[in-house]
Order: sequence, then C-alpha cells, then structure tokens
Amino acid sequence: MIEKEVVVSSQDIARRVKELGRAISRDYSGRKLVMVGILNGAFIFLADLVREIELPIEIDFIRVSSYGSSTCSSGTIQCTKDTELELEGKDVLLVEDIVDTGKTIACLRQLLVDRKAASVGICALIDKRERRAVEVAVDYAGFTVAEGFLVGYGLDHAEQHRQYPAIYKIVSPV
Repeated sequence: MIEKEVVVSSQDIARRVKELGRAISRDYSGRKLVMVGILNGAFIFLADLVREIELPIEIDFIRVSSYGSSTCSSGTIQCTKDTELELEGKDVLLVEDIVDTGKTIACLRQLLVDRKAASVGICALIDKRERRAVEVAVDYAGFTVAEGFLVGYGLDHAEQHRQYPAIYKIVSPV
C-alpha cells in the first residue's frame, strides 16, 4: 500500500468540472466541437466533463504513452490508438488528465493541426509545471499543482490507483 495525501478532494473536482463545462459550452457555442480524450488517464475526467457541456459534441479517443511503468517520462511518445473521427475543419478540444513536461500534449496538438482541425484547444484536469520542458498553453485547466507524483481520478502509477475519487500526492516511494 502506498502512502498518499489528498491534493484535490472529490468535492473540489466536481465543482471545478462543472465550471469547466460551463466555460467550454460558452466558448464553443455554435461550433462543431470534437472532444478527444487522451487514454487512459483522461477517461474519468472526460466522462464527467462531457455531462456538464450543453452543446452537441462528438467524442473520440487517442492513446499515447511516454511513461510506461516509471514515474519519469521516457521522452519517447508512442501512439497506440489513433482517433477515428474526421477532424478536418472541426474544432478539437484535447482532454488530458495532466500536463506535466508538455511534450506529449504539444506533440498531439501539432498532430491535429497537421490534420487540418479548425482549431485545437487543450483542457487538462491538472496543469503541473514542475518539470515543464515544452511551453504549452492549457486553455482550460482544472487545477494547478506545483509538484509531486499524483494518482487518482484517472491518474495512475503503473496502471494502478486510477480509481480513487480524489487526487493524491504519493508521499512514500512507489
């Protein structure tokens, strides 16, 4: 069992997801929005977020990996599941659990720009700048967290701990 401390409570997550849903609904009103969840981490956040958006939307997923079972990014990004919807000419909002180094989200943003999406926005549950290597603009950030390895609400360590209803910082070695 890992030792962990609460960083963001489930109540704070629910409140903030509602706020993000209202902002996205306002900002994308009248546009063709495709929300692309980045698997596996964003699936819980995306599911809660889309229920708070009052627009017709399309949903798709992409899966990339840069961590494996480590707590540090390998620096190599692998796409293991691509989107299936036609994205050309549509507004795309990438939904991510955490933006950390920025490498993965910058790569994905460029991929969708190259596919001629009308626009590519970024929505992240956690914007964590501790190890930011590539500067990226997070258009919709749920929470800014200064440091620590985080788990819960979709965030994992070696595919474990995603199921927690809150976000925790691991305080004992994993």
